[in-house]
Amino acid sequence: MSDYTRYAIYYLPPEGPLQRFGAEWLGWDVGRGEAVPQPDVEGIADVTATPRKYGFHGTLKPPFRLAHGCTPEGLHDAVTAMVADQPTVVLDALVPGALGHFLALKPAGDTAALATLAGRCVSELDGFRAPAPEAELERRRKAGLSARQEEMLLRWGYPYVFDEFRFHMTLSGRLPPDALTRVLGEVEARLPVLPKPYVIDQIALAGERPDGMFELIHRYTFTG
Repeated sequence: MSDYTRYAIYYLPPEGPLQRFGAEWLGWDVGRGEAVPQPDVEGIADVTATPRKYGFHGTLKPPFRLAHGCTPEGLHDAVTAMVADQPTVVLDALVPGALGHFLALKPAGDTAALATLAGRCVSELDGFRAPAPEAELERRRKAGLSARQEEMLLRWGYPYVFDEFRFHMTLSGRLPPDALTRVLGEVEARLPVLPKPYVIDQIALAGERPDGMFELIHRYTFTG
């Protein structure tokens, strides 16, 4: 576990239709750490170039470098302890759609329990996060952050946490409006039927390899 440059806490769908769809759509199976063939969709390699390295996932704690003196084993133990009292999160559904200029699966209905889970991941594991370098902070600021997002960036190393958090499972990079509509149609044609309600009962520790690709390190099932 020590060969990774960064770590992250993700929601990764369990093995099954949604996991397979996401791996094939992006061309990267984060669970197995390997490339997979993509479907025959016009321009799909370019459409999915930005999210491919991360794999099909929902971010709960954004990628971070380990703080000095912390170990991957210690991080693993902390996540194990955290999920021991984490209850299952139940969403009305996951639905595909536009989120700004990109496509994603998004939760429908009340997301308070999901936001609480993400907040726990951010705050309870923050002792393992090394401060973000200034270059990274400046790169984040280029998006045009609000005062609240700047506050979050300085405190937690990422601007879109807590009340700024919006859970999503990214399916594309930035697209023009006409491409959004076309690619959404391709997604809807291939997306498997998802259960309603949609249950989240596990999270995952993922690591960024030296080649820049993320892969699964360990899954943790909630026992709270």
